[in-house]
Amino acid sequence: MIKNEQIWMANTGAGENICIIPKMANRHGLVAGATGTGKTVTLKVMAESFSDMGVPVFMADVKGDIAGMMNPGTDSEDMQKRIERFGLAEAGFSFKGYPVTFWDIFGTKGIQLRTTISEMGPLLLSRILNLNDLQSDILTVIFKIADDNDLLLIDTKDLKAILAYVDANAEEFAADYGKMSSASIGVITRAIVALESEGGDVFFGEPALNIADWLQLDGGLGMINILDSSSLINNGKLYSTFLLWMLSELFETLPEVGDMSKPKMVFFFDEAHLLFEDIPKALLDKIEQVVKLIRSKGVGVYFCTQNPRDIPDGVLAQLGNKVEHGLRAYTPADQKAVRAAADSFRVNPEFDTYQTLLELGTGEAVVSFLLEDGVPGMAQKVNILPPQCSMGTVSDAERDQKIKESLLFSKYANSYDPDSAYEFLVRKGVEDQQAAEEAKQAEQEAKEAAKQAEKDAKEAAKKAEREEKEKAKQEEKERKAKQQAMKTVGNTVVGTVGREVGKQVGKNFGKFGKTLGGNVGASLGRGLLSTLFKK
Repeated sequence: MIKNEQIWMANTGAGENICIIPKMANRHGLVAGATGTGKTVTLKVMAESFSDMGVPVFMADVKGDIAGMMNPGTDSEDMQKRIERFGLAEAGFSFKGYPVTFWDIFGTKGIQLRTTISEMGPLLLSRILNLNDLQSDILTVIFKIADDNDLLLIDTKDLKAILAYVDANAEEFAADYGKMSSASIGVITRAIVALESEGGDVFFGEPALNIADWLQLDGGLGMINILDSSSLINNGKLYSTFLLWMLSELFETLPEVGDMSKPKMVFFFDEAHLLFEDIPKALLDKIEQVVKLIRSKGVGVYFCTQNPRDIPDGVLAQLGNKVEHGLRAYTPADQKAVRAAADSFRVNPEFDTYQTLLELGTGEAVVSFLLEDGVPGMAQKVNILPPQCSMGTVSDAERDQKIKESLLFSKYANSYDPDSAYEFLVRKGVEDQQAAEEAKQAEQEAKEAAKQAEKDAKEAAKKAEREEKEKAKQEEKERKAKQQAMKTVGNTVVGTVGREVGKQVGKNFGKFGKTLGGNVGASLGRGLLSTLFKK
């Protein structure tokens, strides 16, 4: 409840009201206690107070009873005793419901909550996929390759597509990004397939959550955004990593605002011990950085867990507002943890903090809130106020009606698949295949052209050889014909000349002499001229 512009949380046995100063609410806090000691009631009372102050709230609903905040509480004899004991009636206490928006990354018990692979980032995604250090490094390189090539990683098929592409072209990427073994890429791909079988193909996609949609008011009251985690909690790493992503989105999206009179938003991180189980140092460093710096964005973060020792010292040291319900110490290790929790409080000489933490009943707590000057207040044993909303859960019909009443339902109900890495690489694969086929066809055509050219050259050579032979043959024929013609002409000429010479020679020997002279002369002439006309 809000009293005197402060967040009224509890009451001491002496009737003193214990409050959180609004401007100190973004210095973060811790709500701890064993199962059944009243942590959920404390979370509801705090959320109601922030909503009354006009501060939006985010809460994870692990058991389903946070959903009841939408309905007013019910009166009972026990409630009337508490109202009277704390003087709540005079302070304006009344049973009422609060504005809520239900979210669910599986889209069944709330508005579909999505993010993209790129927004999740390699560090958080490696935790979800249970990758070792080497595989995480390779995934980081894959994201770098995607960024360098302007490839959007929206959903899991985008991530699988680029993993396959890098694997197929590992030698080309090795020079700039280092060697990446097919075995490691295969492990990452199989981890993605396993995540898809758990619903990963549903909560990675578009439209992704716009974190500004959490910063809404309803009639002056801060909207209480409730993430249904009843199924999500079965995968502790998925649950805690998704909450951490949401917290990181707030950190990266919201502007610096410095100190404010009240927070811009309050984020409750329930079952916080799951966040720090087997956490790699790089991620722990990121968490410590976010928790340290996000208060300058006007966001208060409250970790809720069963034991303060679940929170690393680097984070625990930044939680200025503490509400610790009963702790149990069954072993020496438990006793040591309770002692450490007690020692973290500013000593109150009126009671033993250690012993008190062990003896607290349901609804009781030891608290310490920051004072005006930022100094932790003295430890106080208190009774937490009762919530004004319902203590129970809601029916499926009530939940469904509230989901569909929200203006955000239509915004996030239908997913769409934008042009991203998968589509680009599919096109590239088709283009590369087409180019390869064209190159192969061109190579085949070139081979056939070369073969045809060789064949034509051989045929041309043979033709030239035939023509050369024909030419030589023709020349030989012409030579022989010429020789024969010359021989014939020569014989005729020689015969005639010889006869004439013989006749002249035979004139001196009478008729016999003429005949003899003609024959002899002709023979001599033929022999001489035949010799002259030979080549």
